[in-house]
Amino acid sequence: MLDSVDHVIIAVEDLDEASKSYEMILGNPPVWKGEHKEFGTKNTLFNFQNTYLELLAAGGEGVGADLIKHMLANSGEGLNGIVFGTSDMNQFRNIMQKNSINLADASLGEGTNFETGEKRTWINQFLVPELSRGLFSFIIEHTGGKLAKAKKYADSSVHRLDHVVISTNDAEGFIKTYRDIFNIRLALDKFVEHWQKRMLFFRLNKTTIEVIEEQNDNEPKDILWGLAWNVKDIEAARKRLISHGVDVTQIKKGVKEGTLVMTVKSNVHNVPTLFIQHN
Repeated sequence: MLDSVDHVIIAVEDLDEASKSYEMILGNPPVWKGEHKEFGTKNTLFNFQNTYLELLAAGGEGVGADLIKHMLANSGEGLNGIVFGTSDMNQFRNIMQKNSINLADASLGEGTNFETGEKRTWINQFLVPELSRGLFSFIIEHTGGKLAKAKKYADSSVHRLDHVVISTNDAEGFIKTYRDIFNIRLALDKFVEHWQKRMLFFRLNKTTIEVIEEQNDNEPKDILWGLAWNVKDIEAARKRLISHGVDVTQIKKGVKEGTLVMTVKSNVHNVPTLFIQHN
């Protein structure tokens, strides 16, 4: 039903500045610079082996521009949304209907590349609040056009999104939505004594959705928190970033056995960012 974490979205104030920052951070050039005229937004896309990253800014008038402006005014730049991919939107809608979830009609989308004039098309399915759970999230089926992808990634550059971190105050409700309704595999459910918190790992298209429960008495709500990116050589990645003046931590052993990690502390536009190497 759902095939992938299709992409994650970062809302930014100045798209050109953010694009330069992320090209430096990721070690890869963008593959698309374009706009969504009907939504009043413009974007830059970076493509990887398992997903892509979208930097999104207001570029005109429309519901998308209004959403970005609202976020920037209230919380500043940062993670804005997570999008799940499907190859069969009709099947997804039928399964939701069988679960007594009534969705609005799906909508058509189109993006135009500023540099080449190339167009990409898709179908969007926005979710009802009981499924989005406070996140800006939706389902997408790509119908036309493709994003370029590197044939090879340098060892010091990002080649894959390792995991996206989501904070929730309702782990049980999250499981009911993501495992029982979306049919995404729950690979881990454990209480971490060191943090005194419950942790969930969902896996989809070789991407992990890491969920940390922060219990409180508020209404159930999920919040996008951070991103962890795979590199093949974290030492080389650290040297590359330092050479560009990026603030990074020392490399240390990760929580998962056989991993090395470091935190990128600048130029990430308010997105908690981790680099990870799997040995």
